[in-house]
Amino acid sequence: MMIAELKQSWPAPSAPKPVVIVGAGGIIRDAHLPAYAKAGIAVGGVTDVDAGHANALASDYDIPAVYSSLSDAVSAKGTDAVYDIATPPHVITDILPDLPDGAAVLIQKPMGADQEQARRIRQICRDRKLKAAVNFQLRFSPMMMAARDAIEKGLLGDLLEIEVHLNIFTPWKLFPFLIPMERVEIAVHSIHYLDTIRALAGSPSGVFARSIGDPRAEDFAQTRTSVILDYGDRLRGLMSINHNHQGGRKFQSAWFRIEGTEGAMMVKLGVCFDYPNGEEDELWYCPNGGAWQSIPLEGSWFIDAFMGTMRNVQRFDAGEDDHLYASVEDAYETMALVEACFNAMQVPPTPLQLD
Repeated sequence: MMIAELKQSWPAPSAPKPVVIVGAGGIIRDAHLPAYAKAGIAVGGVTDVDAGHANALASDYDIPAVYSSLSDAVSAKGTDAVYDIATPPHVITDILPDLPDGAAVLIQKPMGADQEQARRIRQICRDRKLKAAVNFQLRFSPMMMAARDAIEKGLLGDLLEIEVHLNIFTPWKLFPFLIPMERVEIAVHSIHYLDTIRALAGSPSGVFARSIGDPRAEDFAQTRTSVILDYGDRLRGLMSINHNHQGGRKFQSAWFRIEGTEGAMMVKLGVCFDYPNGEEDELWYCPNGGAWQSIPLEGSWFIDAFMGTMRNVQRFDAGEDDHLYASVEDAYETMALVEACFNAMQVPPTPLQLD
């Protein structure tokens, strides 16, 4: 198989429904709406608890309807729309019961603030028979879809190594809303990597983790993380994350390294450099004993991955896909892994025996 033939995008729905936006925040402006425009998916309405935000979004993006409440949106659209829930995680359980039974819905990550909320979200979706996915979009990015396709087609052989390594400078002052949070780095950033590792290799049986603060970002609970994922004695999974590198661009890094018995891949996470400006994503492949090859990418994590999540929900709702790649059932396992990381932080390390 030619490397250039690896799957990089989710196919478009044949007759997409209009999207109703629930929550008119920054992620909608920065990623969702540009992605839907690029994908040719219409936005039919918006609602937000802050009417000013909803009206401003509608004005800026020519959204035809502003609803004073989700109930009004549901009365107008019913199941003839896909609902894009882009609200803070702790209010998701309040929103989902107001959707019509059987509705198609895309829920912004994370799936609640913790595993207990994720469990409640999962149960609501089951009870209401919602066709619900969580917007863990990194797994839908061109580079990660290609990596997954390469693994499934056997180009890497049996998986032996998955490592995520970040040594970057993140301007934490851009995120003041994170200051009061007790769970920061894993909960809002590395959750993407944990979810993508799961998409590539499945869930581990256990985890060791430490996530700590840094005096260079002293207002934030954690900005550095170490994780070891237990996949037994064959596959080694780990993450090393530092958001506070002060040495400039030269030795910054942000990549996935994926190795198997037959070859290896390197995935550069371009958005992590010079955030929020970013650099180009990159994907490289090397068969054992061969030369590294750069694989041309069809797009980037931002914004192309956001097309994939909505396309999959639309196609599943229409019967064109037989599964949701980031369903609430699957996303719940990512939330369980995140919870296991935080639980592992409460376990004291084994002391050295020096006598």
